[in-house]
Amino acid sequence: MQKRVVLASVVAAAALALSASPVFADAVSDGIAKAKENLAVYTAKPVFTPPGEPFDAKSCAAGKKMLSMPNNSGNPFLKGIIDRMKAAGALVGLEVREWENQGQPSQWIQGVELAIREKYDIINLISGIDPGTIEPQLQAAKDAGVKVMTSHFYDPSFEQNPVVSSSLTIGFGEIGRILADWSTVATEGQANIAIVVSNEVPPTIPPVANFKEQLAANCPNCKIVQEINVGVTEWGTKIQPAVQAAVQANPEINVVIPIYDSMSQFVVPALRLAGKTGQVKVATFNGTPFVLDYIQSGEVDMDIGESLDWIAYATVDGHLRDACGLPTPTALAVPFYIFDKSNAAEAGTPAQFDTGYGDAYKIGFHKLWGIE
Repeated sequence: MQKRVVLASVVAAAALALSASPVFADAVSDGIAKAKENLAVYTAKPVFTPPGEPFDAKSCAAGKKMLSMPNNSGNPFLKGIIDRMKAAGALVGLEVREWENQGQPSQWIQGVELAIREKYDIINLISGIDPGTIEPQLQAAKDAGVKVMTSHFYDPSFEQNPVVSSSLTIGFGEIGRILADWSTVATEGQANIAIVVSNEVPPTIPPVANFKEQLAANCPNCKIVQEINVGVTEWGTKIQPAVQAAVQANPEINVVIPIYDSMSQFVVPALRLAGKTGQVKVATFNGTPFVLDYIQSGEVDMDIGESLDWIAYATVDGHLRDACGLPTPTALAVPFYIFDKSNAAEAGTPAQFDTGYGDAYKIGFHKLWGIE
């Protein structure tokens, strides 16, 4: 027993000596510097980059129809994108219709059957429906001349289902790196993290993997204390008690990362009840207005935003190019923008979707489409 105590003391002393050594201190400071440099890209106002050459979008869109299908119409983020796609499509004559559903595969199948029956040109699977789930029906649509496309679903690292004509990817892995670098900088390289995830959702995989990889690269003193996995349908009942229990059982936790910002509506009350508001930093992704309001009230520290209207324009642009046989972009290329206490008010008070990103994308797409 005495030998074990001595050994443990030696190990602890060695670890303390290592952390105090100039070499280790340099690794910590170098990592913080690298993280700050990485984050600078996302604190500047988003810049529009053309996704392709200019084209006559009105001639391309003439007589065309697109059925846009979210994984669940109850998601305000997705519904907001589709509503904006309708407006962007109307500028050039593309008819966009939402297939409203409650997240049931049988309902998605009904939407595909309607698209075949009513001779739609495009089926847009937006942010959540894995084409493999209803592949036979999508293959039937493809055989009938309906092009199946996805948007805001695949990470660039994902393999596209062969039934899909083209995909406008989003950098989910990039989000993980941003969250890791922010955690490093916000805690001066001393982050003890609880991360809240939904592992059954495929887009969760890249940000979580890259979050861990980026922490290992830039923050030798940072660690994930607890990973909390909650299914999407259980957010309302399980996130709050799980986060509250985690921060109470592990008082060293100083950062909570809800991987999707809609989770914050359950994380914030958990921290309030645990008496941790202001002590534990919260960073997340999506830019949903109520979360930007949390930043303004001091209950969330950072949210990686993306303009829904910009996503809508980019989706219409990419899908039209594919439908008309033009070279098609492989990514939405919608920039991420960090909102924190320094700029959250730019999103409005209360915050609004699409506010705070500037209008460079509208000017840019109008020029590309020939509707200046």
